[in-house]
Amino acid sequence: MSPSSATASRFGLIIIGDELLSGKRRDKHFSRMIELLDARGMELSWARILGDEADLLTENLRQTFASGDVVFSCGGIGATPDDRTRQCAAEALGLSLARHPDGVAELRARFGEREITDRRYRLVDFPEGADIIPNPVNRVPGFSIRDHHFVPGFPNMAWPMIEWVLDKRYPHLHAPGTRTELAIIVPGARESDVIPMMEGFVDRYPDLRLSCLPSTQTDGFQLELGLRGPSRAVAAAMDELRTEVEALGFPWRPAGPD
Repeated sequence: MSPSSATASRFGLIIIGDELLSGKRRDKHFSRMIELLDARGMELSWARILGDEADLLTENLRQTFASGDVVFSCGGIGATPDDRTRQCAAEALGLSLARHPDGVAELRARFGEREITDRRYRLVDFPEGADIIPNPVNRVPGFSIRDHHFVPGFPNMAWPMIEWVLDKRYPHLHAPGTRTELAIIVPGARESDVIPMMEGFVDRYPDLRLSCLPSTQTDGFQLELGLRGPSRAVAAAMDELRTEVEALGFPWRPAGPD
């Protein structure tokens, strides 16, 4: 798989499975995806959790293919009747499924010619034009097409496959250590106290993420104000944010363990 020429700055995650929506299983992919991107100086812009309903999957994939985002999808690429992700991806793109020759080679290396059933061959029926994603656990591959990358729902398979895609397809987007997040605690403040200040701050620093997390303590209110973005810009902007908080008459302290 050759590196992608994509310059998209947004990464998305789709997590698929009725068992997640029914509560039978808990998702583990969301937090891990954030970690994998953060280690490479990137961040997750959005995530969706979807069941196995074919129409809903297809409609969501039409939207995400049209977005231009880099998207990872976990789950639903097996061979059982409830695994519909491959078919829905093909339909969303108006493509047919085709048996991938490199996928067939991986299956033969894993199972041997005599043990491959038609059901197993279906595991490598991917949308036409797809590339395979190697599976280091059992050699049953995932697939990539149009900056969408489809991997199994099993974390021990999905996570190394996602890492492989990030490092093979998007090395030009890696920027480890260039992004950071700083936050301060503002005791006694409510959101209404800082909204005008925040509005002006957002206008001046459109490339930074400014967050406000209110909480109620036993001794009153407090806010956590956070900034995330390029490290140098965050450091300079945080100095200004502290000054503006002081100008409003509130003390502050660095956010962190009490």
